[in-house]
Amino acid sequence: MAEVADLYASNPGYCRTAGEYEPEHLPTERLEADLREEAEGEGCEVLLARERHGRLVGLVCLLDRHPTDGFPWIGLLMVHGDLHRQGMGRRLTAVVEERLRERRHRGVRLAVLENNPSATAFWNSLGWREIDRRADNQHGRPCVVMHKQLL
Repeated sequence: MAEVADLYASNPGYCRTAGEYEPEHLPTERLEADLREEAEGEGCEVLLARERHGRLVGLVCLLDRHPTDGFPWIGLLMVHGDLHRQGMGRRLTAVVEERLRERRHRGVRLAVLENNPSATAFWNSLGWREIDRRADNQHGRPCVVMHKQLL
């Protein structure tokens, strides 16, 4: 969990934007409990990405089937702050998309916080398109819902 806490701490802008954790005082126990709860949800996976040498470089929370629309959803994709703008986010996204194609999903969705325009620009650059705007289910924060066709 220390590695995961370091990953979150390396993204202070995201932590402040999301409002869930203070990057200077990450409560490791709460972070672990939140990720365990996420992973234990039906059809949910928390995937860790590592370099060849074992260093944690990213994390993806993936829901196989949303109960409302039936699509898989990326709940979170986070890259270590030291690796921003080096293609790691693109590579992680490509791996997730390929994984979902292999499972014969025809599309995938995610929600980006409205107050995070750089994240919206990132997803747009990868071919994702806005399909809705609404509050997130967990915290009621305004979000841009995005979709990408896979098949």
